[in-house]
Amino acid sequence: MRLTVFGATGGVGREIVGQALAAGHEVTVVVRDPARLPEAFDARALGGAVPLDDPAAVRAAVAGRDAVLSGLGSRSRKADGVAERLTGRIVDAMEAEGVRRLVVVSAVPVGPVPAGEPLVDRLARKAIGAVLADLYADLARMEAALERSATDWTSVRPPKLTDGPCTGVYRAVVGCAPVSSRSISRADVAHAMLGLIDDPAAVRQGVGIAY
Repeated sequence: MRLTVFGATGGVGREIVGQALAAGHEVTVVVRDPARLPEAFDARALGGAVPLDDPAAVRAAVAGRDAVLSGLGSRSRKADGVAERLTGRIVDAMEAEGVRRLVVVSAVPVGPVPAGEPLVDRLARKAIGAVLADLYADLARMEAALERSATDWTSVRPPKLTDGPCTGVYRAVVGCAPVSSRSISRADVAHAMLGLIDDPAAVRQGVGIAY
């Protein structure tokens, strides 16, 4: 497939690019800082230091692609609207170019609490939500914007991210989160995102993933 990956220098983005290239996909990357892109990636970096501020560069990056994947997110606890704002630029470019399939990273707390969630997990979710309220509010606004868009989007909602290996073994629930979602590796988030590209059940849905 011909894929475009946004946020390719972040933890999840790097994993998406590496796994996609290993699987033989043609990959175009869009990054905020091309200098941070690993030299091992045989991919085409577009746009210079701030490519997402250039609508023409973003349109060029998504034109003619089979799917777009985004690992974009805030690099600190202060989101400053980055997920909503940058994903909006991607959506605008996709709609202008007639590209429909979009898979993005969100977070478990953005989705509904699963039935049967143990009290300890509910309390932990509430505590984490209070600490990272700004980040989750930004992601919730991003998902609301996706719902208003014409794209065939999927929002992948992981819990705490780790630097563990790609196992390919995890729970995934369309429309909600697995009960007691506590952690998953960035590598397995990327694995799930790539696998969901061709899953019709995941179109215009949030998908919770966790070990």
